[in-house]
Amino acid sequence: MYLSVLDRKLVAWSALFVVSQANIARLLGPSAPKVLAVQTAWSEQRYRNILASMDETEIARFRSHYFPDFVHPAIYAIALRAGARSLAEKTPLSPAATTALAVAPVVSAAGDYIENIVGLTLVDNREQITDTVVRATTVVSTVKWLLAIGSLAYLSQGFLRVWAQDLLR
Repeated sequence: MYLSVLDRKLVAWSALFVVSQANIARLLGPSAPKVLAVQTAWSEQRYRNILASMDETEIARFRSHYFPDFVHPAIYAIALRAGARSLAEKTPLSPAATTALAVAPVVSAAGDYIENIVGLTLVDNREQITDTVVRATTVVSTVKWLLAIGSLAYLSQGFLRVWAQDLLR
């Protein structure tokens, strides 16, 4: 199987994403599920309860994951955009799909940065935790996830279709 320059970039950035994600999971350890809980908390009380449920070690792990998570969004945005370019090299994409696949990863990464800044701020400044801040951040987090997962799903089905066509030839 021949890998184009774009395919190799996709593979390299995807591998870097996996390493980055694994590093973040390693840093978080058993407190990893609480990150998702914080990202999807819809109220001040829920957010505070999640933070209050963490001991000092978990809070330290939680805080420490933010620093590599400031690089991680750029990595996945570049990987998703590399995937879009690689797929476009193999099959025609509509102008709307091309635009969406170019914009969605960038908007998702920007949302991730907002979420990280707010999360890092709130862990040490709990007096700033309000329903408005939590709900706004949860909306940003939800949109971030939808855009990233939506891009990945679109690319996955696109590559599966291309590979299936190649197998049938």
